[in-house]
Amino acid sequence: MADHLTDDEKHLASLGYKQELNRSWSSFSNFAISFSIISILAGCFTTFGQAWNNGGPVAISWGWPIISIFILIIGFTMSELVSAYPTSGGIYWWASKMGGPAAGFFTGWLNLIGLLAVTASVAYGCATFLDLTLGTLSSGWAEDYSLQRVFVLFVVILAVAAVLNIFSGHLLAVINNISVWWHVAGVAVIVAILVIVPKTHLAISEVFTGKVNNSGYAEGAMNNGTYWFLVLPLGFLLTQYTITGFDASAHLSEETQGASEAAAKGIWRSIAYSAIGGWILLLSFLFAVQDKDAVTAGGGGVDLIFSQALGQGWHVMVLAISVAGQFFCTIACLTSASRMTFAFSRDGAIPGSSIWSKVTSAKVPANAVVFVAVIGVLISLPALVEVNLGTADAPLIVPVAFYAVVSVAVIGLYLAFLIPIFLRWKMGDAFVPGSWNNGNKYKWMNLVAVAEIAIICVYFVLPFVPAAVPWNDNFSWKFVNYAPILTGGTLIILTLWWHLSAKKWFTGPKHTIDTAVTEAFKD
Repeated sequence: MADHLTDDEKHLASLGYKQELNRSWSSFSNFAISFSIISILAGCFTTFGQAWNNGGPVAISWGWPIISIFILIIGFTMSELVSAYPTSGGIYWWASKMGGPAAGFFTGWLNLIGLLAVTASVAYGCATFLDLTLGTLSSGWAEDYSLQRVFVLFVVILAVAAVLNIFSGHLLAVINNISVWWHVAGVAVIVAILVIVPKTHLAISEVFTGKVNNSGYAEGAMNNGTYWFLVLPLGFLLTQYTITGFDASAHLSEETQGASEAAAKGIWRSIAYSAIGGWILLLSFLFAVQDKDAVTAGGGGVDLIFSQALGQGWHVMVLAISVAGQFFCTIACLTSASRMTFAFSRDGAIPGSSIWSKVTSAKVPANAVVFVAVIGVLISLPALVEVNLGTADAPLIVPVAFYAVVSVAVIGLYLAFLIPIFLRWKMGDAFVPGSWNNGNKYKWMNLVAVAEIAIICVYFVLPFVPAAVPWNDNFSWKFVNYAPILTGGTLIILTLWWHLSAKKWFTGPKHTIDTAVTEAFKD
């Protein structure tokens, strides 16, 4: 009865699912979507200011490669898991398989929260840089800047990305393939421009030892414990946020040929290549700085560096390359988040599951795509509130709401990763690995991954600025990092929901084929 099925379909059947999605993605396409979501043309541009203000050049030149190594270890542990369990449910399916329904329920929701937030943050970053590009081309556009205008651009970008996602699954694979080469060529062009065009470059000693404390903590001191153990780690959000979303290779595994190998390699390769390319790109930013103090006074945004170092034409070209990369990233994020929504709904875990789990005749979860886009807009509404940490005469506008959404993305995604990584370590030799695995190295790799995730999650719920601390004299809600409120509040609601209702009916991933058939394929 299984003669007509491919090896991928047989493996999927052994996990309890029939082939509902179109398996048209190649190994390269699977790698491409994670590489596109990581998008060094997105995160390296949009969160550069977070690292500059919280640590300065050392948070970037040293922080990026060090944190990248830890993220690569996380990627290796997840590659092993997707090789064994290549399903669209990905992270939460693994947790359910190894830890039971409760582990799957909470992992799924954390993963979904993270994916919703990362989609919103990338689209908002794209809108911000599109607005900067138009402002560089037109002084009139720059003078009429408003948060409302950026928000409108954000909504339009999400809407266009949603239409492209709904149109065709095969088209998405093509777009992501193009995205890879756009990122490779685009980064090469930007690095070349920043090496050749600027009249001067920052000294090597300044790039690798320069420090900045523009956070407001410790009155700007850079040689005390507050700088090293609070301010500098907050700057690591640049790396931790940029190199995330690589779980997309898992979510698209049901649409990938040879998924046990392809999805596993897609995860760790997308991290490794992004880490190398991102470091080169960031170093080119740092070396192009003409006036370090002016960058700090302006809030640390990377566009300040471009305006110092480049003429209008080169400036526009760099921004345009980044905007296109960020748009590719938005499309890929929406794809990944919609597949997670589809898979989680397929198992009845989201209110309105029967709606979000439907697929079109082209085998695309269109309703799930719309769901992700709408939620992205709603959680980004606080970005309409202007936050000025300076004065009326010397404004210092800091996108606190944007960084809060970024923090939600990091916390949600990485906590979701932590649960199955720990459960796999706990299973030990009882775990049945797939064709790609870490061998006995999992014994230390999984523990290192869990520790790193736990530490960064603590840091990213902390206030970004002193005015966000409740007992501070200048406290105001508009300064607050609402990541702990959103993630913590959601976890409280989920805990109550689980104990009062969900544990009675959520049994983990539901089989879409007969159990007897599943067992036959296992044999």
